[in-house]
Amino acid sequence: MVLAELGRKITSALRSLGNATIINEDVLNGLLKEICTALIESDVNIRLVKQLRENVRAVIDFDEMAAGLNKRKIIQSAVFEQLVHLIDPQVKAWQPTKGTSNVIMLVGLQGSGKTTTATKLAYYYQRKNWKTCMICADTYRAGAFDQLKQNATKARIPFYGSYTETDPVVIARDGVQKFEDESFEIIIVDTSGRHKQEDSLFEEMLQVSNAIEPDQVIYVMDASIGQACEAQASAFKSKVDVSSVIVTKLDGHAKGGGALSAVAATHSPIVFIGTGEHIDDFEPFRVKPFVQKLLGLGDLEGLVERVTELKLDENEELVKKLKQGVFTLRNMYEQFQNILKIGSFSQVLSAIPGLGQDLLANDQESHKRLKRLMTIMDSMNDYELDSDEGARLFNRQPGRTLRVARGAGVSQAEVKLLLTQHTKFYMVVKKMGGIKGLFQTGPRAGVSGPSGPGGNPPSLSEMAAASRSVSAGQMAKLNQSMAKVLDPRILHQMGGMAGLQNMMRQLQTGGAFGGRMG
Repeated sequence: MVLAELGRKITSALRSLGNATIINEDVLNGLLKEICTALIESDVNIRLVKQLRENVRAVIDFDEMAAGLNKRKIIQSAVFEQLVHLIDPQVKAWQPTKGTSNVIMLVGLQGSGKTTTATKLAYYYQRKNWKTCMICADTYRAGAFDQLKQNATKARIPFYGSYTETDPVVIARDGVQKFEDESFEIIIVDTSGRHKQEDSLFEEMLQVSNAIEPDQVIYVMDASIGQACEAQASAFKSKVDVSSVIVTKLDGHAKGGGALSAVAATHSPIVFIGTGEHIDDFEPFRVKPFVQKLLGLGDLEGLVERVTELKLDENEELVKKLKQGVFTLRNMYEQFQNILKIGSFSQVLSAIPGLGQDLLANDQESHKRLKRLMTIMDSMNDYELDSDEGARLFNRQPGRTLRVARGAGVSQAEVKLLLTQHTKFYMVVKKMGGIKGLFQTGPRAGVSGPSGPGGNPPSLSEMAAASRSVSAGQMAKLNQSMAKVLDPRILHQMGGMAGLQNMMRQLQTGGAFGGRMG
């Protein structure tokens, strides 16, 4: 999870507040000291930390507090609101207009991840049914066009660039004209970067900007530089009409909190954050849901939106097989793929109130374990993957187990453990085949996240209640949306979301597959 360590420290501090017998100045001072220390360790500017502490103190006045008020809730709410204020630039971000060409120009220093971000941004809008494309106007860095071309081809996004033209202004202008003529809605222009802020970089950016007249200029910033982001963002804003910011590499650096707060201090809206190396490790930055997840309070609305955007096609062939009580190794492989499509285990679990905090530490290991199982199946041939015999085929012909093990670089024991797990799934499906009404298909209802009156975000007390126990209604809705990722018939037989959560825990400990794989 993004800023997991910071979230754990702040959550621990708030938990100590709940354990206190009497709530007084000493308890408040101890709480603020823990929170401020955690923020400073995340490279948040000391000036902003002091301001947060003073703002919380301004709200909490024990002498003026009426008897009978819940002091814990008042303090918790004050901390939540000030954390939101810390990373909220309080400026509304620009939004593209559907049905017309929106030109987005990316700027930033070299190494900040502009080209990767261009692909992620194009892919994000592509998933939302926008007609997207990319232009490589970076003629400074060797291999820039090759990288963009490779990324765009992999994501199936149209692109434009040149191996012979050396003027970035010409490339950008011609590319934008071409894609506007072809009625593309999101046109992303990737520009040159430098290792430091140079006059030549700013001059080139101005020339490109004047030539293409972008609807939005986005500054792409590396989270690893922490609070230094404020000076960088301000420098770019003074030279180019930067309208918003994307913060990259937020998953791997302890200084991410400093980066977010520093950008907010420049009053530049953060529109997206990069949370990993994969193309879909990219999400809109929404301040309150971000703080909710940071404190372990979940973001069901964000999770449901992510699941809905996947738009996984109804697999009629799978439904037909399930009706017949058939579940092949390929079917299991596809279910694993669908689980991975929603994101990492920590992304899923951190979005469910009260479930993420204890399971985030082993996220990388659990992801690795699931992919290891898929690697074993990658070494199987089509006959083995599509056979309805499953483990019986391998038991009858042991040579297959040896061949798959060698191809995957694992032991035969690991292959057998996978086959054993598949047999368990197969037996479940076989029993499901005759259950009337279990295989009904059709559109599933949309789901909205938890909200207060009028669609406003929930209060901290409401979120705290959610973190202790997800309501039956919320879980029912989440079950509906999760069925888009894990086929509903299997989700049902696993015991709904509770069963899926248990499977995730087992995957993280190796319990689902007979122990740790080495």
